[in-house]
Order: sequence, then structure tokens, then C-alpha cells
Amino acid sequence: MADFVEITRDHPEKSLVRPLHSKGGRNAHGRITTRHQGGGHKRAYRVIDFRRDKDGVPAKVAHIEYDPNRTARIALLHYADGEKRYILAPVRLKQGDQVSSGVGADIKPGNALPLRNIPTGTVIHAIELRPGGGAKIARSAGASVQLVAKDGPYAQLRMPSGEIRNVDVRCRATVGEVGNAEQSNINWGKAGRMRWKGRRPTVRGVAMNPVDHPHGGGEGKTSGGRHPVNPKGRPEGRTRAHKKASDALIVRRRKQNRRR
Repeated sequence: MADFVEITRDHPEKSLVRPLHSKGGRNAHGRITTRHQGGGHKRAYRVIDFRRDKDGVPAKVAHIEYDPNRTARIALLHYADGEKRYILAPVRLKQGDQVSSGVGADIKPGNALPLRNIPTGTVIHAIELRPGGGAKIARSAGASVQLVAKDGPYAQLRMPSGEIRNVDVRCRATVGEVGNAEQSNINWGKAGRMRWKGRRPTVRGVAMNPVDHPHGGGEGKTSGGRHPVNPKGRPEGRTRAHKKASDALIVRRRKQNRRR
């Protein structure tokens, strides 16, 4: 069960906090573009260092903190030159530990290095897709990726889904797996806790009237009578583009139970 044992203080670093405005699923024109969003507790955004580009300057873990914007915990780093930054808190990182980044960093949890400098077989997280672009892969609680091989300009990574993918060896990654893995075991208990998180109810289209959804209406219980569509009538299902430039970087696709 996820708890707050590892958290060392109850308020964020003021200099690393930014305002975060609730959108309620609306776009700039006020129209709902993402359903089931709205309400929820007010939050402030914590600025996370996903680039880890402060090379050669050691840092001490001052605090492990809660972040309402993500499932992982965050660690506040105090650098030797006085700067403060947040990073995702990996497993076994605790208050008082030393972390660093750059080519010469040790292979231990919390240190960030280019993929070319990380040994094959190492478990990593917070991985860039483009050099200097900031971490995009394996950022949620309990997430980890294994570096399985290095071949020329690419490193092969085994994703949490089982997919094996090529990533530029110049991209940076952090050693270890993201902490707070027990978060996936939380029993949310009641609908109200989802409302606190800003998630509104999801109602099936077949339970609506025809005026509200293309699947609505019909005598008795029906299955919709057509291929699944969204409330605007556009087909639902696979939304990923069939031809993407990054498809060439996928060595082996994830295993899928359902037939396409």
C-alpha cells in the first residue's frame, strides 16, 4: 500500500513552484475537447529537472516530497553551488544521499548519464528520446526500462510494455527505477476520491438518449448497433498513426492479446 513514510516534509520549495490553472477539459474556445475532466483539488506545479544537464556539480538530497501532479515522489537537490532542483525520486534514494550527472557519474540510483556511458543490463528511467530534449520515457511510479544492447549510434531499450526500441546513445537516462511502485495497489475506495483528483464520471454511450450520443436510444438494452464512435460520431479505437517516422526505431513490438 502506498504511504508517506519516505516523505520528509509537507511543503514544496517556494522557488520551484509555479501556478497551475485548471482547464476542466476545455480548449481556448471554451469547448470540451477532453471529457471527464473538471473540479478536483487546487494544485501548484513543481518544476522538475528532466534534462539533468548540470554536469560535474555534486548535489545532496535535501528532502523527499509529495507531488500532486504525478504518481512518483520527487527529491529536492541542493547543489554544491547553491542551486536547487527537483528530480524524480528513484527507489532507494533517501535524504542525505549524494547524486550527480554527466559522463563521469557513478552507476548508482539517481545519477544521470548518456546512454553510451551506462553499462548494458542496467535498469534506468527518465530517458530522453532526443539528445537534450528532456526525459520522456519511464517517468511514472514504479516504471523502469532495461538497457539491453548498444549498437553503433543507438542503444536498445526494453520498455515496460515489452517493446524493444532504439534510442540515440547521446540521450540521457537516470539510473534505477522510479520509486513509489506501491501506488498501483491503491484501492481508491469511493467515487469521491476520483472527484478530488479532477476526474468526472464516465457514462457509456449506450446508456444515453439518441440526442446525447450516437449509441443512445433503442428499445430495451442494446449494444449500440454500429461500430464504436465518439459523441461527435467519429470512429473510436486505434488512435496511433499507422505510419510514423519513429516506427523505424522499433526493433520488436510489444505483445498484444487482441487481434488488430
